[in-house]
Amino acid sequence: MPYSSLVRRKPRDKAQAISPAVPTGNTQSDGEHPSTRAREERRELMQQVSVFIERHDLNATGGNLAVICEALSGSNSKLAEAFAAREISKEPIDQRWLDTLTRLDPGNNDRMSELEKLMDRLEYSMMRFAQTAKSAQDETSDGREAMGAQIEAMNTAGNEMASESIDVSQFIELSRAMMERIEQVENAMERSQAETDKLRSSLAEARTEADVDHLTRLPNRRAFERRFKSAASEARAKGEQLCVAFCDVDHFKKINDTHGHEAGDRILVAIASTLNEIASDQCFVSRHGGEEFVLLLYGHDKDAAWRKLDGVRRVMSHRQLMNRETGRPFGKVTFSGGIAEVTEDIDTRSALSRADEALYQAKAAGRNQIIAL
Repeated sequence: MPYSSLVRRKPRDKAQAISPAVPTGNTQSDGEHPSTRAREERRELMQQVSVFIERHDLNATGGNLAVICEALSGSNSKLAEAFAAREISKEPIDQRWLDTLTRLDPGNNDRMSELEKLMDRLEYSMMRFAQTAKSAQDETSDGREAMGAQIEAMNTAGNEMASESIDVSQFIELSRAMMERIEQVENAMERSQAETDKLRSSLAEARTEADVDHLTRLPNRRAFERRFKSAASEARAKGEQLCVAFCDVDHFKKINDTHGHEAGDRILVAIASTLNEIASDQCFVSRHGGEEFVLLLYGHDKDAAWRKLDGVRRVMSHRQLMNRETGRPFGKVTFSGGIAEVTEDIDTRSALSRADEALYQAKAAGRNQIIAL
C-alpha cells in the first residue's frame, strides 16, 4: 500500500485542524452526526498508524506514535512531506531514520524552550507569592502586637474610667476579636508560605529529575539540548574546539528479540556505564533516546574525539556479557559512532546532521567502528 493512500486529507486551516467535533444538533449533509464522523476519523487514523507500524516493522513507542500520527494525519506538513519523499525514493522507513527525523526536527527544540520558559515563569510567580506572603505576615504580626499594646492600655484606662461609670469593655472585646482574626490570617499566611516553599522545592526537584534518563541515570535528551546550545556558544566565543558524537548500539533489536526487553535494558545500562567512565568536565555524556547516546567533547578536535571514543568502543567490544536471567551469553555487544566538529560550520545544529551522517556511514560500513566527518 503506497504512503499516499495512508495519508489523510490535510485540514484546510489551522483552526479546522485543532477544533474538536462538538455536537451542534445539526447533522452532516450525508446525515451523519459530527461526533460520529470524528470518532470514525480517529478510528481510521489509528488503523492507518497500526498498518504503517506493522508494514515497516517499527516499535510502537510513544515517540514513534506521535511522529507517525502527525505525518499520516497531515497535522505536520513537514513530517508528511518527509514521509512521502522517503516512500517515493523507496528508501527504508526504519527506526534509525525515524530517530534521525525526530532528532533534527527544530520544532522539538522550540517546544523544549517553551516548556523551560513556562517553568521559569511558574517558579518566578511562586517566588513572588512567597515574598508577598512573608511581607503581609510581617505586617499583620506588627499590627497584632500594636493592637495588643492598645488593649492593655484600654484595660488600664478602663479601670480608671470605672470609677467615673464609663464602660469601655465593649471596645476591649471588639479589639480582642479583631486581634484573634488577625492571628488567624497570620497563621493562614504562614501555612501558605510553607506550602509555596514546598512547591518551589518540588518544582526544582522535578526540573532536575526531568533532565535524567530513568533507566541509565545519565542526562537525557532534554539536558543535552540545553548543554549543546550553551557549549556551542561558549566554544565560539572562546575560539575553542567542540565535537559532538552519536553512538548507537549495534543490532539492538536482535538483542531485544532474542533475550527480551529487560535484558536489552541491562545492555543499555552497561553501555551507559562504560561511556560514563569518560565523562568529565571535558566530556558530557547523555542518553539521546532508544539505543542511542550522544557526547559533547570540549576542547577536542575530530582526531582527539575519535581516539577517545574509539578507545571506549574497543573496551566494550572485548567484554563478554552474560544474560543473568537465562545464563545465555549475549555474544559480542558493540556500538557504532559518528563524530562532527561543532565549530566547523556557522550553523551550529548542522554538526548534528554531520555526526548523524557519520554514524550512518559507520553502520553501513559494517558497524563496530567510529567515523568522523
